Amino acid sequence: MQFARVEGWQIRLSTSPLDEAPKAAGRRAFRARHRDRHGRGLRGQLLLPPLPGARSRSERFDDLVGESADRLEDIWGAAMDRLQFAVEEIPGDLETLMLLGEAPPLAAFRPAQDREPATITVYRRPILQNTETEEELREVVHDAVVEQVAGYLNLSPEAVDPSYGRMRRF
Repeated sequence: MQFARVEGWQIRLSTSPLDEAPKAAGRRAFRARHRDRHGRGLRGQLLLPPLPGARSRSERFDDLVGESADRLEDIWGAAMDRLQFAVEEIPGDLETLMLLGEAPPLAAFRPAQDREPATITVYRRPILQNTETEEELREVVHDAVVEQVAGYLNLSPEAVDPSYGRMRRF
Protein backbone atom coordinates (compact mmCIF):
# COMPACT_ATOMS: atom_id res chain seq x y z
CA MET A 1 0.00 0.00 0.00
CA GLN A 2 1.43 3.40 -0.93
CA PHE A 3 0.56 6.90 0.22
CA ALA A 4 1.20 10.09 -1.68
CA ARG A 5 0.94 13.60 -0.24
CA VAL A 6 -0.43 16.41 -2.31
CA GLU A 7 -0.61 19.80 -0.52
CA GLY A 8 -2.63 18.90 2.57
CA TRP A 9 -4.36 15.88 1.06
CA GLN A 10 -3.41 12.29 1.57
CA ILE A 11 -4.04 9.90 -1.30
CA ARG A 12 -3.93 6.20 -0.66
CA LEU A 13 -3.21 3.78 -3.47
CA SER A 14 -4.45 0.33 -2.54
CA THR A 15 -5.12 -2.98 -4.17
CA SER A 16 -8.67 -3.30 -2.86
CA PRO A 17 -11.37 -0.61 -2.73
CA LEU A 18 -12.76 -2.27 0.43
CA ASP A 19 -9.62 -1.67 2.47
CA GLU A 20 -10.40 0.48 5.45
CA ALA A 21 -9.14 4.04 5.14
CA PRO A 22 -6.77 5.26 7.85
CA LYS A 23 -8.57 6.88 10.73
CA ALA A 24 -7.90 10.58 10.75
CA ALA A 25 -8.93 12.94 13.52
CA GLY A 26 -11.13 10.35 15.24
CA ARG A 27 -13.35 9.69 12.23
CA ARG A 28 -14.63 6.22 11.46
CA ALA A 29 -15.37 4.71 8.11
CA PHE A 30 -18.96 5.06 6.86
CA ARG A 31 -19.65 1.35 7.28
CA ALA A 32 -18.71 1.55 10.93
CA ARG A 33 -20.94 4.54 11.73
CA HIS A 34 -24.05 4.33 9.57
CA ARG A 35 -25.90 2.11 12.05
CA ASP A 36 -24.10 3.08 15.21
CA ARG A 37 -24.03 6.87 15.12
CA HIS A 38 -23.46 7.52 18.82
CA GLY A 39 -21.50 4.43 19.82
CA ARG A 40 -24.42 2.76 21.58
CA GLY A 41 -25.11 0.04 19.05
CA LEU A 42 -28.55 -1.22 18.18
CA ARG A 43 -30.91 -0.85 21.10
CA GLY A 44 -32.84 -4.02 20.46
CA GLN A 45 -35.09 -5.80 18.05
CA LEU A 46 -37.91 -3.86 16.48
CA LEU A 47 -40.36 -6.73 17.02
CA LEU A 48 -40.08 -9.40 19.67
CA PRO A 49 -39.81 -12.99 18.34
CA PRO A 50 -43.27 -14.17 19.46
CA LEU A 51 -45.01 -11.40 17.53
CA PRO A 52 -46.29 -12.30 14.04
CA GLY A 53 -44.41 -9.50 12.29
CA ALA A 54 -41.07 -10.83 13.52
CA ARG A 55 -41.27 -13.86 11.24
CA SER A 56 -40.27 -13.71 7.59
CA ARG A 57 -42.71 -14.46 4.77
CA SER A 58 -41.08 -17.82 4.10
CA GLU A 59 -41.32 -18.76 7.79
CA ARG A 60 -45.01 -17.83 7.80
CA PHE A 61 -45.52 -19.97 4.68
CA ASP A 62 -43.77 -22.87 6.43
CA ASP A 63 -46.16 -22.38 9.35
CA LEU A 64 -49.16 -22.66 7.01
CA VAL A 65 -47.87 -25.97 5.66
CA GLY A 66 -47.27 -27.17 9.22
CA GLU A 67 -50.76 -26.17 10.29
CA SER A 68 -52.31 -28.10 7.40
CA ALA A 69 -50.17 -31.15 8.15
CA ASP A 70 -51.10 -31.00 11.85
CA ARG A 71 -54.78 -30.70 11.00
CA LEU A 72 -54.64 -33.77 8.77
CA GLU A 73 -52.60 -35.67 11.34
CA ASP A 74 -55.33 -34.98 13.91
CA ILE A 75 -57.88 -36.46 11.48
CA TRP A 76 -55.88 -39.44 10.18
CA GLY A 77 -53.48 -40.20 13.04
CA ALA A 78 -51.26 -43.23 12.46
CA ALA A 79 -51.78 -43.20 8.68
CA MET A 80 -49.63 -40.03 8.53
CA ASP A 81 -46.71 -41.37 10.61
CA ARG A 82 -44.39 -42.22 7.69
CA LEU A 83 -45.07 -38.99 5.83
CA GLN A 84 -42.92 -35.88 5.93
CA PHE A 85 -43.50 -32.41 4.54
CA ALA A 86 -41.06 -30.05 2.82
CA VAL A 87 -41.24 -26.58 1.33
CA GLU A 88 -39.26 -25.49 -1.72
CA GLU A 89 -39.27 -22.20 -3.60
CA ILE A 90 -39.92 -23.58 -7.10
CA PRO A 91 -40.17 -27.01 -8.76
CA GLY A 92 -36.88 -28.31 -10.10
CA ASP A 93 -38.18 -28.76 -13.65
CA LEU A 94 -39.90 -25.38 -13.90
CA GLU A 95 -38.09 -24.35 -17.11
CA THR A 96 -39.23 -27.49 -18.90
CA LEU A 97 -42.83 -26.97 -17.77
CA MET A 98 -42.79 -23.37 -18.94
CA LEU A 99 -41.43 -24.40 -22.36
CA LEU A 100 -44.25 -26.91 -22.70
CA GLY A 101 -46.80 -24.28 -21.66
CA GLU A 102 -47.93 -26.19 -18.59
CA ALA A 103 -48.82 -24.64 -15.27
CA PRO A 104 -46.30 -25.25 -12.49
CA PRO A 105 -47.39 -27.72 -9.81
CA LEU A 106 -48.34 -26.39 -6.39
CA ALA A 107 -47.08 -29.49 -4.60
CA ALA A 108 -45.54 -32.87 -5.37
CA PHE A 109 -45.55 -36.31 -3.77
CA ARG A 110 -42.52 -38.59 -3.65
CA PRO A 111 -43.21 -42.16 -2.42
CA ALA A 112 -41.11 -43.79 0.28
CA GLN A 113 -37.79 -45.27 -0.85
CA ASP A 114 -35.65 -47.63 1.25
CA ARG A 115 -35.33 -45.86 4.60
CA GLU A 116 -36.63 -42.50 3.40
CA PRO A 117 -40.25 -41.73 4.28
CA ALA A 118 -42.76 -40.52 1.72
CA THR A 119 -42.43 -36.78 1.17
CA ILE A 120 -44.91 -34.10 0.17
CA THR A 121 -43.17 -31.00 -1.17
CA VAL A 122 -45.12 -27.74 -1.33
CA TYR A 123 -43.80 -25.12 -3.77
CA ARG A 124 -43.92 -21.61 -2.35
CA ARG A 125 -43.61 -19.35 -5.42
CA PRO A 126 -46.32 -20.94 -7.62
CA ILE A 127 -48.77 -20.73 -4.73
CA LEU A 128 -47.88 -17.13 -3.90
CA GLN A 129 -48.32 -16.08 -7.51
CA ASN A 130 -51.81 -17.55 -7.62
CA THR A 131 -53.11 -15.93 -4.43
CA GLU A 132 -53.84 -12.35 -3.50
CA THR A 133 -54.97 -12.38 0.12
CA GLU A 134 -53.78 -14.13 3.26
CA GLU A 135 -57.03 -16.12 3.41
CA GLU A 136 -56.62 -17.34 -0.18
CA LEU A 137 -53.03 -18.32 0.61
CA ARG A 138 -54.12 -20.33 3.64
CA GLU A 139 -56.82 -22.13 1.63
CA VAL A 140 -54.63 -22.89 -1.39
CA VAL A 141 -51.82 -24.24 0.79
CA HIS A 142 -54.26 -26.46 2.66
CA ASP A 143 -55.90 -27.68 -0.55
CA ALA A 144 -52.49 -28.49 -2.08
CA VAL A 145 -51.51 -30.47 1.01
CA VAL A 146 -54.89 -32.28 1.07
CA GLU A 147 -54.57 -33.25 -2.61
CA GLN A 148 -51.13 -34.79 -2.03
CA VAL A 149 -52.20 -36.59 1.15
CA ALA A 150 -55.21 -37.95 -0.77
CA GLY A 151 -52.81 -39.38 -3.34
CA TYR A 152 -50.73 -40.90 -0.53
CA LEU A 153 -53.78 -42.47 1.16
CA ASN A 154 -55.42 -43.47 -2.15
CA LEU A 155 -58.59 -41.54 -1.34
CA SER A 156 -60.44 -38.59 -2.81
CA PRO A 157 -59.50 -35.15 -1.38
CA GLU A 158 -63.05 -34.70 -0.05
CA ALA A 159 -62.69 -37.95 1.92
CA VAL A 160 -59.37 -36.81 3.40
CA ASP A 161 -60.71 -33.45 4.60
CA PRO A 162 -64.36 -32.38 4.25
CA SER A 163 -63.35 -28.71 4.05
CA TYR A 164 -61.36 -29.33 0.83
CA GLY A 165 -62.23 -27.00 -2.05
CA ARG A 166 -64.26 -24.46 -0.10
CA MET A 167 -62.74 -21.67 -2.13
CA ARG A 168 -63.13 -21.36 -5.83
CA ARG A 169 -60.13 -22.79 -7.65
CA PHE A 170 -58.02 -20.46 -9.83
